[in-house]
Amino acid sequence: MSDTKLGFATRAIHDGQKPDAATGAVNVPIYLTSTYQQDGIGETRGGHEYARLTNPTRDALEESLCSLEGGTSAHCFGSGMAAITAMVTMMKTGDHVVCTDNMYGGTGRLFDQVMTNYGLTFSYVDTRDAKAVAAAIRPETKLVHIETPTNPMMSVTDIRAVAEVCHARGVELSVDNTFLSPYLQRPIELGADIVMHSTTKFLNGHSDGLGGVLVATRPEQAERFRFVQKCTGGILSPFDSYLLLRGVKTLAVRMEQHEKNGRVVGSFLAERLGADKVFYPGLETHPQHELAKRQQRGFGSMMSFECGSLEAANTFAKRLKLCYLAESLGGVETLMCHPATMTHAAVGAKRRAELGITDGLMRVSVGIEDVGDIVGDLEQALG
Repeated sequence: MSDTKLGFATRAIHDGQKPDAATGAVNVPIYLTSTYQQDGIGETRGGHEYARLTNPTRDALEESLCSLEGGTSAHCFGSGMAAITAMVTMMKTGDHVVCTDNMYGGTGRLFDQVMTNYGLTFSYVDTRDAKAVAAAIRPETKLVHIETPTNPMMSVTDIRAVAEVCHARGVELSVDNTFLSPYLQRPIELGADIVMHSTTKFLNGHSDGLGGVLVATRPEQAERFRFVQKCTGGILSPFDSYLLLRGVKTLAVRMEQHEKNGRVVGSFLAERLGADKVFYPGLETHPQHELAKRQQRGFGSMMSFECGSLEAANTFAKRLKLCYLAESLGGVETLMCHPATMTHAAVGAKRRAELGITDGLMRVSVGIEDVGDIVGDLEQALG
């Protein structure tokens, strides 16, 4: 059990990660087992029966992530998309979900091309407007799912305001906290009922493991998520659990450096290209800058900027020497993404245009390299 009086960095290192009782090893072992010996019929050791149900390495990770987000339980899956799938799997035909309109393309693809086949319905609204959320809620609405900041346009939703709308109507609120991590944003403290992450990103931090997590706030949610883990089997492997535990230990110091570098890079891009072409809540010109200051501990290191055309974006990408053109985000290295052909290709050109995702838009995940080197690479690539 977490001691909430301890600081974030202390809990990131210690919660769920006690020295091994058998050997004193300070790192949680990787338990590579598919099953567990029982001392008699129904007599398990520590409740471990089968690896799809529990694994000591994954158990330690779930305890750690639960502590960091301030929930009551955490449930790890094989990817962020597996976690989102688990969240909506327990819904029934006819249930309705309200979603942020500008969110990760893979989430919309799952909802519109897979889950609708099972009779679920989805509405997409600008969740920056709590009144729009309220207007979209129907009697059959069971969940409001938001991203904040959004991917890739970096819009910020007032979590507390939307939570109040949801709870007044008896609807659960889930928040994708991938872009900021629990170090910079605490959705449960602002009223969220569920927090999800693609743990592949900042929580892992080293671009070497896939994963996803749902953090619950009530026993009935925990029961639902454990049941989905048991029935569908989309759980996180022991080795990926170990990598994630390793990453979480340095989350606080990494996020501090991401934040510092992000502010420098955001300011550089705004000066170099014009603030109207840079989408980053850390800029005073961002329309939700003050909201981000209130509900976040920092602005993070995710931003997007406009190159003007696909040709210009491609020229920029090919000139990069230090930064990598690659999918994903949140690693120690600076990553550049072209949303129109990567994260949001499945959205379609018409919908991308409505959301402002042009062919010239580039998304940046600022790493923790020496920030002068990052800026120098961007400067020479911009030409």
